[in-house]
This record gives sequence, structure tokens and C-alpha cells, in this order.
Amino acid sequence: MDILTTLQALNACHGPAGDEKEVAAAIEKLAAPYADEITRDALGNLFVHKKGSGPRVMFAAHMDSIGFIVTYIDDKGFLRFGQLGGLHPQSCLHTAVRFRSGVKGVVGADGGVSPKDLKLSDLYIDIGATSREEAEKLVKVGDTAVYDAGSFTMGQLLTSPYLDNRISCVVLLMALERLERSENDLWFVFTVQEELGLRGARPAAYRVDPKYGVAVDVTGSDDTPESTHGSSSVLGKGAAVKVMDGSVICHPEMVKRLEQLAQDKGIRAQRDILRHGGTDAGAIHVSRSGVYTGGVSIPCRYIHSPVETAHLEDVEACAALVAAFAQSKLD
Repeated sequence: MDILTTLQALNACHGPAGDEKEVAAAIEKLAAPYADEITRDALGNLFVHKKGSGPRVMFAAHMDSIGFIVTYIDDKGFLRFGQLGGLHPQSCLHTAVRFRSGVKGVVGADGGVSPKDLKLSDLYIDIGATSREEAEKLVKVGDTAVYDAGSFTMGQLLTSPYLDNRISCVVLLMALERLERSENDLWFVFTVQEELGLRGARPAAYRVDPKYGVAVDVTGSDDTPESTHGSSSVLGKGAAVKVMDGSVICHPEMVKRLEQLAQDKGIRAQRDILRHGGTDAGAIHVSRSGVYTGGVSIPCRYIHSPVETAHLEDVEACAALVAAFAQSKLD
């Protein structure tokens, strides 16, 4: 499975938090050859099941992305917007966006606002309309938009919008593709609304009721100039085995098991400690009476911007580690 081609296919879908059905349809088509059954729940979580008689294992990667939602259209046809997830004003300014309908626009800022003082309320989307009436023929209040940017490689680095978290969806698809026989009962779950507070993972974990859970997501990379060291992993050093983030302290046995698998299989790995932010692991580990939960993370620069950047070898390492855990002997 080609990483860039698969990522581009997922990013071509409209999939902000709360409206992930296009992404789910694309993933379902790609996962179908490797699944015993594929189902969805009321929220839109996608469950890809490979049946086994052993312990139930849940791998989770969220399908949704951050996005823009139109809240007001002014007399001149400019759109004010709210946020779906963690939009940062400095990352949004002067970027291109697209709506599900194909309408495109650019993000501008009110005059006289200093960049350092910029707030989301200072920004608007310009879709080329000259009046409210003209704009309302193209876009309505409540319509959503996403970054309209391309995906490309720079040597071994991959740059794209929405690596958070489409690249982890690619990792799960790659792991599915390379799976050999496993006695474990495997659930690859592509969750919704993670960016709005891990909303999809909660009912998904309740439904699957796993003994073991592994959240796959991006994590901050501590390798840019003047880093504040809010994270521990770096690009190019392999799969990041999560120890903790703002939503979870991973079970020590899961950290140990994942690190031992990486060592035994010759998979490059490092540790992932993230001071702020969270993943679906935060919802999974407290489901029902508790779940042995860990995380496999892809180090990523410029998270929640249109130019998120990761290392292709780290993506490969994460896919290998997920597949290794899926096929491992579990009690």
C-alpha cells in the first residue's frame, strides 16, 4: 500500500469532526479485502473486524479532522466561522479552504490586528462573493470547510494537511494488509469526533469491550528550532510508544510489551511523552471496568496546520509495530 497515494485518497474526502462519512466510505473500500465484517454505529465509527478466538484487541485511529463551520455571513459576503477542534489563528491566516460542495475560499483577517494578537474572531473566509445574497447561493450558515492544500514528499519527509489523523488511518490499513494468521479477536476501529473530545472512542470502546486497546495517532515532535520540549519523540527515530499524554497514563505492561515487540522484530522505536493534548487512548482505558491501553504514535511537526510533516520511515515502523502486536501471543 503506497502511503502518499492512500493519504491523498483519504484527504480528498470531506471529513471534519462530526461529518466523517466520506472518509469512512473510502476506508471501508480499502479495508474490505482484509476484513471478516465491517460495520458502523450510530455516531459513524467504522469497525473492521478480523475474527479470532483469543483476547479481544481494539486498535483505534480517528478519521475526523479539525475544520471551520460558518456562523455568520455579512452584507459584503464574507463568512465568519467557528472552530471544529483546535484551529490556531496563525495557522489559518492566508490559507485556502474548501467546502463539501466544492466552493473554495481563502482566510483573511480584519485590518489593524497585530499578528501576535490574532484571534479566530478576527478572521473571515472570502469566497469571492460581493453580497450576502450572492454568498448564500454558495454557502449556508452551518456549512463546514477544511484546509485545501496538497500532500507531497521532501526526501523522506511527508507534508500534508490532516496527517492528524489520516496518516494513522493509513497505518491501520497497512497493518491490516500485512497481517498473517492471528488467534486474537482483532477490531480496527476508525473513530469519529476525536478532535471534539474523544467522543467517538467512548461508545466504540464500550461496544468492542476489548481487553487490550492501542490508540494510533500523531504526537508532537521535539526537533524543531527552539523547541519548548513539550514532547519527547522526534522525526526519523521510529514508532513512538506512548507512555503518557494529557489524556492517559498508559498501562506499564502495554509500554513494556510494545517496546519488547519492537526490539524482537527489529522495529525502530522511541518513547512518546506528550505534556498536553490527548488521543483516543484517554477514552479507551477507562471504558467499562478498564482496558489495558497503550499507544503507537507518529511524530509530527506543525500539528493542526495545513503543512503537518512526518517521516515516512516512522509511518512504516508504526504499521509494523501495530501488525506485530495484533499477531502476538496475548493472555
